[in-house]
Amino acid sequence: MCRWLAYSGEALTPSTLVLETQHSLVAQSLNSPLGKETVNGDGFGLGWYPERDVPGSAPALFRSIEPAWYDENLREIAQSIESPLFFAHVRAAAGPPIQQTNCHPFRHENWMFMHNGALRQFDLMRRDMLLEVDPALFSSIRGTTDSEALFYLALTYGLKVDPIAAMARAIREVERIGAALSVPNPVQGTFAVSNGMTIWAFRYSTAHASRTLFHSEDMETLQATYPDLDRLRIFDAGARVIVSEPLSDLPGAFIEVPESTVSVLDRDGYRQEAFLRAA
Repeated sequence: MCRWLAYSGEALTPSTLVLETQHSLVAQSLNSPLGKETVNGDGFGLGWYPERDVPGSAPALFRSIEPAWYDENLREIAQSIESPLFFAHVRAAAGPPIQQTNCHPFRHENWMFMHNGALRQFDLMRRDMLLEVDPALFSSIRGTTDSEALFYLALTYGLKVDPIAAMARAIREVERIGAALSVPNPVQGTFAVSNGMTIWAFRYSTAHASRTLFHSEDMETLQATYPDLDRLRIFDAGARVIVSEPLSDLPGAFIEVPESTVSVLDRDGYRQEAFLRAA
């Protein structure tokens, strides 16, 4: 459906990962070996926090319906800014129209959200899902995607207080709606959420056969394993990414996130725990 990456660490120029790695996100937009679709050319988005650990700091967004490999403005921006926490996403539209408001990541106040996958038969479930959204939040929904609807459902259920619990409740609500409407296996995907200080990344599907997701190995371990690899010296000890698929072929650099897992990435490092393992 799509490809995405989320970075956390010392301030970094996004082009380092989005453009310059062996299998960069822009390269994946043209050729994604592990994606459901090989080409992800229906728009892209870059969302970044100018500062980290500043509660309430809102991210900046640059989104476009152009293919990522074609857009010169993406290159200009990705090479010019620095950020300690950023999201990047390339889209393969699954049904909702190709328009800027349907490009990921989505933003509400200081929160960002992006998704790879789909809510099956969203056109059938959409009305019931949107009726669950808090009326105070409803007018903030700008696009028509299943991803944005799920984001606002999670916000309704307390994303700002407990992201893991809120995502679990939102997904279970979609599954309840899907069951009531005879939609088989309604939830599929990997999801990323951030408040500018922490990244939560979820790999989950109702069928327990989710899209791929990986996290990078600890940077100090990689630098010790490959002391002569100059490229690794760019990154500080706390630098990590969570990605739809590996950005390089370097052995040991990327580790697959297990099915039905939430990954948490913050100043203390990376950890993961079971997420909705029991249906």
